[in-house]
Amino acid sequence: MLHTVYLALGTNMGDRLANLLAASDAMPPQVKPVKCSPIYETDPWGVLDQPTFLNQVVEATTELTPMDLLVYLKRIEVRLGRKATIKNGPRLIDIDILFYDDLTLKTDVLEIPHPLMAERAFVLVPLADLVAELKHPILKSSIRQLESMVDKSGVRWYASGECGKINNI
Repeated sequence: MLHTVYLALGTNMGDRLANLLAASDAMPPQVKPVKCSPIYETDPWGVLDQPTFLNQVVEATTELTPMDLLVYLKRIEVRLGRKATIKNGPRLIDIDILFYDDLTLKTDVLEIPHPLMAERAFVLVPLADLVAELKHPILKSSIRQLESMVDKSGVRWYASGECGKINNI
């Protein structure tokens, strides 16, 4: 069965644009990007003393189960060079599962929808570019409504994004 997933990508080390491209390019064949949001440059969240991030959201399809998807994405991060650091610290690439169809799931290692997405403008702004009217299955608000409730001052448009390429840099 084919599932629709929304994935948040973030990077603030090295060639940030190349990192985003490499992440979406590494997803097939198990995860197939369908649409990619524009790319935003964002202020750090959590640990503030670090470089700015580039963030993007990817809509993709997969036949993987949620747990298999998590393992697959974490392997991509490692393959692209991600090393363990402090929580919310600098990272070469981070790929988080935001939504998996309309599933709600809570385990020790995975929570869907992503539990902090409603607090994060760097997730909600690019997600709203893709699916503004999508309803959060727990909060029962649309992405547009959630986006309207967060401070977006630290989120700046950086480049238009298509899956696999970057435009208007």
